[in-house]
Amino acid sequence: MLQTTYPYYLANEPVAANTDLEVTDKFSGEVATRVAMADAAAIDKAIGHAVDAMPAMRAYPPFKRQAVLEHCVKRFRERYDELALALCIEAGKPINDSKGEVTRLIDTFKVAAEESVRIDGEIINLQISPRANGYHGYVKRVPIGPCSFISPFNFPLNLTAHKVAPAIAAGVPFVLKPASRTPVGALIMGEILAETDLPKGAFSILPAHRDGADLFTTDERFKLLSFTGSPAVGWELKRKAGKKKVILELGGNAAAIVDADQGGKLDYVVDRLAFGAFYQSGQSCIGVQRILAHTSVYDALREKLIAKTKSLVMGDPKNEKTFVGPMISESEAKRLAGWMEGAVQGGAQIVAGGKVDGAMFEATLLEGVKRDTDLYRKEAFGPVAILERFDDFEAALAQVNDSDFGLQAGVFTDSLAHAHRAWDALEVGGVVINDVPSFRVDNMPYGGVKDSGLGREGVRYAIEDMTELRLMVMRETW
Repeated sequence: MLQTTYPYYLANEPVAANTDLEVTDKFSGEVATRVAMADAAAIDKAIGHAVDAMPAMRAYPPFKRQAVLEHCVKRFRERYDELALALCIEAGKPINDSKGEVTRLIDTFKVAAEESVRIDGEIINLQISPRANGYHGYVKRVPIGPCSFISPFNFPLNLTAHKVAPAIAAGVPFVLKPASRTPVGALIMGEILAETDLPKGAFSILPAHRDGADLFTTDERFKLLSFTGSPAVGWELKRKAGKKKVILELGGNAAAIVDADQGGKLDYVVDRLAFGAFYQSGQSCIGVQRILAHTSVYDALREKLIAKTKSLVMGDPKNEKTFVGPMISESEAKRLAGWMEGAVQGGAQIVAGGKVDGAMFEATLLEGVKRDTDLYRKEAFGPVAILERFDDFEAALAQVNDSDFGLQAGVFTDSLAHAHRAWDALEVGGVVINDVPSFRVDNMPYGGVKDSGLGREGVRYAIEDMTELRLMVMRETW
């Protein structure tokens, strides 16, 4: 069970300032715990401590950063069940998915521990003309400065880890605002970080309401803002962020193409499509929203996918048999139900699922959805997928690209030519061959184009964003 209350962390120290934030069990709707909320004064103080910590963090050697990250890995393993249960309760994530996310949390910190001691520079040959004879160039990476992190509700452990772990590896102090609906995992992370000898001010973890957290975006003492969340909020934050570097990991309406040669592999394809569309109630920015199947396999795939969708168990996320738990809130379920109803009024047919009860939204499959509807054009962010057919592979690629988003796409094909053509043509940050776009390993570059964001996560790539190149030119003789 969760603790009765949780403090926030200000300059490495727990502060039980209040119990103003109620965190609910997303399945029962009951209050599960209460968390301290930070006001503007606390956020301002945390930023000041982060600025003050910068010299000490620059001097904090890589082997010590690695030791901190390895300590976190050890403690996450020891508290594995606690972290998984907390995630299951606060996010409504089925317990098996919750355990998987704790595993990814551990993986991310392990990769960061390895990367922390190999942030290398380079030697540049400057002698490209007679005037540079005798000159040599050297480049190293230095920490960018205090960083602001805002993390989302849907992966409150792992997407927080993708900001925190690279920051420690890079040697930058940070102030983190976890999602107010799911702050507990980040606060447990803070408790574990507080056990280390990180310099005072190296980290603060401050739950705060969105309307009271402008300093995370506007304060010029921050040198980088990393935000993961909705496109509307992300682009508005970028507009307000001023001179600081901005990294945005935003939404998507990811597509998966099933090529003509997949007729003999449909059981595997259907299992992966159902997982990609409906795991953790579809609340993933790379969840499968659009399924494009070649006419030659469409009918067989449709039949199998309908059966698979109907077989998924919906219910209490604490039950290990549950695959579909609640959405994050009843209001989100109502929003998606409205989009679904709009699609049906436009001629779409619900072929599986479609029932909504409070925050519980059945795994749902539709076909015949018009391409100008909200359900097709926007990010569903729930357990709904659209099935459609195609006759020409090039036309399918163009159809995938007919989107404001471009995060990841999946292509099931045995054709090496089609795989490379998809990699060339699809306007996305990542193309996954023979699996769903929902696939992610925590050391790979991850991010999108168009409305899906700016920059890349994945530990090494995040470290590059959190550091700057510094050149030294040396003349041999004078």
